[in-house]
Amino acid sequence: MTTALPIKPRRSQVADVANLCEYCTAKCCRYFALPIDEPDCRKDFDYIRWYLLHDRASVFVDEGDWYLLVHTTCKHLQDDHRCGIYETRPQICRDYTTDGCEYEDDWVYEKYFETPEQIAEYCDARFGPEPGQGVRSRKPTGLPMV
Repeated sequence: MTTALPIKPRRSQVADVANLCEYCTAKCCRYFALPIDEPDCRKDFDYIRWYLLHDRASVFVDEGDWYLLVHTTCKHLQDDHRCGIYETRPQICRDYTTDGCEYEDDWVYEKYFETPEQIAEYCDARFGPEPGQGVRSRKPTGLPMV
């Protein structure tokens, strides 16, 4: 017999005086995002394509700003979703508040890229095909003869 997991309340259902983190699974401790320059040429998009060739990396745009998102869990996140170094945590963690956090699971971005193919396709849509390339995909390689 399996035990049902408790339902996480919506932000609006949590009292203003309550600690929102008490109801969360520490989503904010499972990634970090670094601002990157908005790409404005094919070379910039090629760098982003390189980022996306690495495991657990994605790129998103929020309010016009571009970010590299690295999906990795903090080494000090404990099984109970609490910080193992709370008293000595870095300043960036101390400054973080739940005011605009991603507590709700329905967070969306203006643009979100997970694969190098997605960013290449977006680049081609923005700039058109590269010189010498048609608008069609390359001819696929044939299957080997057996």
